Amino acid sequence: MKKDSGLVYGFGAYIIWGILPLYWKLLGNVGSVDILFYRIIWSLIFMTIYLVVLRKIPTFIREVKELLKSRRNTLAIIAAAIFVSLNWGTYIYTVSIGQVQQASLGYYINPLLNVLAGAIYLKEPLSRQAKLASLCALTGVVLLTIQTGVFPFNSLFLAASFCLYGLTKKQLQLSAATSITLETLIIAPLALIYLFFLSPVGFMNYSLNTNLLLMGAGIVTAIPLLLFATAVKKLSYITIGFLQYVNPTIMLAMAIFLFHEPYAWPQFIAFAFIWLGILIFILGNFIQSRKKGLRL
Repeated sequence: MKKDSGLVYGFGAYIIWGILPLYWKLLGNVGSVDILFYRIIWSLIFMTIYLVVLRKIPTFIREVKELLKSRRNTLAIIAAAIFVSLNWGTYIYTVSIGQVQQASLGYYINPLLNVLAGAIYLKEPLSRQAKLASLCALTGVVLLTIQTGVFPFNSLFLAASFCLYGLTKKQLQLSAATSITLETLIIAPLALIYLFFLSPVGFMNYSLNTNLLLMGAGIVTAIPLLLFATAVKKLSYITIGFLQYVNPTIMLAMAIFLFHEPYAWPQFIAFAFIWLGILIFILGNFIQSRKKGLRL
């Protein structure tokens, strides 16, 4: 039951992340750095309201006190805040310059890093179907990388930063709400300094519609993070890795059909390997679950 609910949370997070490029396209008149720091500020405000409304402030205070007792965990939450901020910034920049496929490639590479981290660092067992699925997905990613003709720096940076973010959160004994509130709180001072003193536009000096969209950025940022943080606690990191293919697949579909980015047969073949890997992983898990059910 725990795993089933984890899958629901995971799918929810990745579906929302998959359609987020539509939201960032609406903020085309706002600089990438500005959007990043507005995301952080308004996410913090949203999470504060969330904690107050759901009466989770006492839990937040208790968990923070417990966290500060450990230097290792304190450094881990700071690292998580840095990793997710770097990931957001790179993602927003990549989408804003019209390279949604590059962003999509980054999130196709990320699950491979997750599976690798789960198997090597967390010592999670890697089943035969997971190995075969990883090999198929890796083949697709290599083909896509070759087809771009340039070293996919943004894609690799997106993948590595989010892998490290998830890996850090996996090891922290914090509730989803506390973790996300702390992450945004850590970066908030830097965000406020930039928006008030360094931003060429100033703080919230846009049209009413743009200001409302910037405020909404906090909500669309915090909700999938809450779902993801919950899923990470309930699922193995290898399963999290393969779930993530939902996100870039949605992004790829939008890049082709909505944003009309160039797409040809070689790319289709490369993505076919990735989708085959996903199918092998899902079917393998399904068969394994049925066998366990029969034993019970």
